Amino acid sequence: MDMTAVLSVLTADDYTIAREVIQRGIALLFFIAFLSTFNQFPALLGERGLVPAPRFIKLTTAEQAPTLFRWKHFRYTDRRLGIVCGIGMLLAVSVVAGIPQAGPAWTTIPVFLLLWWLYFSIVSIGQRFYGFGWESLLLEAGFLVGFLGSHEVAPSLLMILFLRWFVVRVEFGAGMIKMRGDSSWRDLTAMDYHHQTQPMPNPFSRRAHLMPTWWHRGETLGSHVVQLIAPWLLFLPQPIASFAALAIIITQLALVVTGNYAWLNWATILLAFAGISDSFLGWIVGGPWPGWGWAGITGAEAVGSSGATGVLPLWWAILIAVFVVWQCVLNVPALRNLFSPRQLMNASFNRWGLGNAYGAFGSMTESRDEIIIEGTLDPDASMTAGDWRPYVFKGKPGDVLRRPPIVAPYHLRLDWLMWFAALGDYRQSWFYALLEHIGSGDPLVRKLLGPDPFDGQAPALIRVRIFTYRYATGQERRQSREEGQPRPWWVRSDPRTMVEPTDLRPD
Repeated sequence: MDMTAVLSVLTADDYTIAREVIQRGIALLFFIAFLSTFNQFPALLGERGLVPAPRFIKLTTAEQAPTLFRWKHFRYTDRRLGIVCGIGMLLAVSVVAGIPQAGPAWTTIPVFLLLWWLYFSIVSIGQRFYGFGWESLLLEAGFLVGFLGSHEVAPSLLMILFLRWFVVRVEFGAGMIKMRGDSSWRDLTAMDYHHQTQPMPNPFSRRAHLMPTWWHRGETLGSHVVQLIAPWLLFLPQPIASFAALAIIITQLALVVTGNYAWLNWATILLAFAGISDSFLGWIVGGPWPGWGWAGITGAEAVGSSGATGVLPLWWAILIAVFVVWQCVLNVPALRNLFSPRQLMNASFNRWGLGNAYGAFGSMTESRDEIIIEGTLDPDASMTAGDWRPYVFKGKPGDVLRRPPIVAPYHLRLDWLMWFAALGDYRQSWFYALLEHIGSGDPLVRKLLGPDPFDGQAPALIRVRIFTYRYATGQERRQSREEGQPRPWWVRSDPRTMVEPTDLRPD
């Protein structure tokens, strides 16, 4: 076989649309991640945050937490964080607009690597507030997808196959975590609870929870089929691979519809596009896909200077081959982890967060507890008397009459950690710092919450209670309407005291 034939085999010119969806989509998620950081990081981790990043940087080494904020002339300040977020958002917008893709083959690589490095520098010092699986998922995806190249070259088959392996790590890893982690996944009862107890419900979560038992059994079984079988079908010939990718995308969209999981589902959807060919999309619409090749041209024409046949340039094929081999070496621990009886979830095996283990909901909570923080301006109020008013969070349940909002793919970090706090995470320092900042009337923290019950005043006292929440049934909502009362979204019970009335105002 001559070199031209080898290069032809390594060319995936039927995946130009997949490349555009993946690169532009991942860039859009980076934009959202930087925007979320710009809005929330100063209050949570800034110079006067709940767990200040400058202090964390001093207590750790560059090996433990690599970040550009250790550089001598770029030590962390909230202003410099804002600059980093601004640069990140501009770079992301440039990719969404297709600017780097219009250059030579290599131009997408430095753009995505810079996006990765800037956000990695934030995540490395983000501590508990950035300890979510979708952070490492976005970072690893950002490190990889620049190597799909610009419009000057066709996508490399090696990169397409490696991204499919990435989907295997994400989906199969999540499926195995479920099977190993909780008997409710094995006896098909997990979805009896999930929609009600998930961290951040949305307006459709209640309807999903109130579906009949047989529906929940089907949801659980379908999850197992898609996560444990479909990812491996991505390596079969077309159109089987496209159908497998479509099954993954549909199940992820179902999760988007019924919950708020930041950009976890959207990142998985984008990566799954590595299994969908241009020809398959054309078959779906019964003709050329609108904007074929994202330039109104065919995939073969879209490769530009690489020739009408779309054969990869030799130098580019070598670069991609070396990169993929290096990534395969980094993925060996993740491969072992998939089949280990002690499988790790959302684990990283190197300091740069490449070749990670993924997974979610390895154990299922069967009841929902919510922490309610309340304040009063009356210094003589007691636990059972006084004008106590709750602090409302933007996303997490609180007011039983409020319908949960849609916030994903935006990430409300404090709201998410409040779910973990109700499971026992309140013992960590960030929670006590939150109470202190609320008690002192900190304006930065107030911006992370809903309407301030005291219009900017610091409360004289605060208290913390925890309740058990469940969705109101249809009958309960109808009864409330018949009685002329607002229809509740939640029913709460079993109040317990976590923090007695306390004055947390500065002396």
